[in-house]
Amino acid sequence: MPRQIDYYFSLQSPWAYIGHRLFRDVVAAHNLDVNHKPVVLVDLFSETGGLPLLKRHPVRQRYRMVELQRWRDKRGLEFKVQPANWPFNARLADGVVIAAIEAGHDVDPFLRRAFAGIWEDELNLADAATLVRLADDCGLPGKTLVERSGTDEMGQKYEQNRQDALTADVFGSPAYVLDGEVFWGQDRIELLVDALKSGRAPYRSV
Repeated sequence: MPRQIDYYFSLQSPWAYIGHRLFRDVVAAHNLDVNHKPVVLVDLFSETGGLPLLKRHPVRQRYRMVELQRWRDKRGLEFKVQPANWPFNARLADGVVIAAIEAGHDVDPFLRRAFAGIWEDELNLADAATLVRLADDCGLPGKTLVERSGTDEMGQKYEQNRQDALTADVFGSPAYVLDGEVFWGQDRIELLVDALKSGRAPYRSV
């Protein structure tokens, strides 16, 4: 039976984008069953003591820009570190992911296209028509999924993901949770691989 991993992220997150391709390689190599859990970041940050980007000290903001460039090179990607149409309200885009999962679709093609759309093509993923087009391009029923994304029911599932994140001790995006052990950040993917290869018991805080 495949091992399950909970994948907490938002399409808003540059770090989820930077790590996504490598994460999917790990999923394939280790035959993992991924539980995709899009989560609203602003609330999660505030509830766990984090600060939104524009409220962080300028020193931290400048360092973030350097890190984006480093990891862009490290992961072999090409993207703008300050794309147009970012930041944006990710509620509708993340909701499309939840709706697609609910309908039984493979969401990875959409995630890859959507991440690239934000950071490479500078598209506005808060725009419903843009999301419909991206989903259609991936062979998904874009109009249906976008309409479903905007419903109260999808909003409740989005909120449940936030509650699940807090329960799991997740505080940012991306976070990969294996057997209750949180690996936060795309720069922890190599540590996730070590855990998978070793078969060790999960580490705990106490």
